[in-house]
Amino acid sequence: MKTMNLMTPINPLGYGVAGLNIFKELVKNVDVSLFPIGQIEVDNQEDATLVSQHMKPTFDHNAPCLKIWHEFSMAERIGSGPFFGFPFFEITKFDETRISHLSSCDKVVVASNWAKQVVEDQVSNQEACVAPLGVDTDIFDENLKAQATGKCVFLNCGKWEKRKGHDILLEMFKQAFPHDQDIELWMLPSNPFLSPKETGEWERYYQGDPRVKILPRQKTHADLASVMAGATCGIFPSRAEGWNLELLEMMALGKPVIATSYSAHTEFCTEENCMLINIEEFESANDGKWFQGNLGNWACLEGNPFNQVIHYMREIYEEYSLPASKKLYNLEGVKTAKQFGWKHTASKIEGIIYD
Repeated sequence: MKTMNLMTPINPLGYGVAGLNIFKELVKNVDVSLFPIGQIEVDNQEDATLVSQHMKPTFDHNAPCLKIWHEFSMAERIGSGPFFGFPFFEITKFDETRISHLSSCDKVVVASNWAKQVVEDQVSNQEACVAPLGVDTDIFDENLKAQATGKCVFLNCGKWEKRKGHDILLEMFKQAFPHDQDIELWMLPSNPFLSPKETGEWERYYQGDPRVKILPRQKTHADLASVMAGATCGIFPSRAEGWNLELLEMMALGKPVIATSYSAHTEFCTEENCMLINIEEFESANDGKWFQGNLGNWACLEGNPFNQVIHYMREIYEEYSLPASKKLYNLEGVKTAKQFGWKHTASKIEGIIYD
């Protein structure tokens, strides 16, 4: 049987969600020795048992090692077998640290062709292979029902960040709907890396409009799916993404989505399944907090992109206001989600490592 040493976080954050789901699929075909990065956090006993079973006292030090982690932290690995780094990133310019760490990999795995191009442009003689991330359609099920709110609800998921467009999303919403009251903006923005003061500043800004609801981090993915099912449309005016799990999850639920036509989520966003925000210009990838220095560029949302979001939001609202028989349903999004299951991700990874 094939063997592997897997280094990954197991928690509710982006890396942890991807790591857990990839792990759960890999163990069906591969003898995995699991080496968790950081504290383990799972939301059910079945996952806890599976994780515990694969944290073995001994391991094959000659087996391939897959590390699902940041591009600037690839120096440490398990064993002496071939080393595969799998990072998610939002930048287009790597500093010396990132180049050094990625150069230490025998091969780099990335989630999108956009990221593949960035790696191969920045790291000499390094080949990148694509293994798109996925969605659990058993949880994010298009048939999931939610209690009707009686309002047109736009939902944004993603921790408080300028990169996520949170600095201008509220203004987009207010300009799209200056007076309408049968409409809400739901925010799921919990960011555990911010101080209480920083979180408070974001919350006070958004609470200035009574039509905005700031929701707490959900305990389980089933809880998250229930919240998403209650929304009318997902809105993601992001400047850059390493993937955007929530965007694909909204598609899986059959929800129309609005997202920028740039960065990693272009791997699954098309004109057929997404209201794409066309990007005409780029700006320095710098937010004064998480992104500082010469990290390349990301999408500029000013001007036409800003106005395009307003247009899309009005379009969704007007369709929502039609008779009930005119249901908003993203059939192409559902079809896309079915192509991007976690089994597909694991299969791609196995092909990269063992073929």
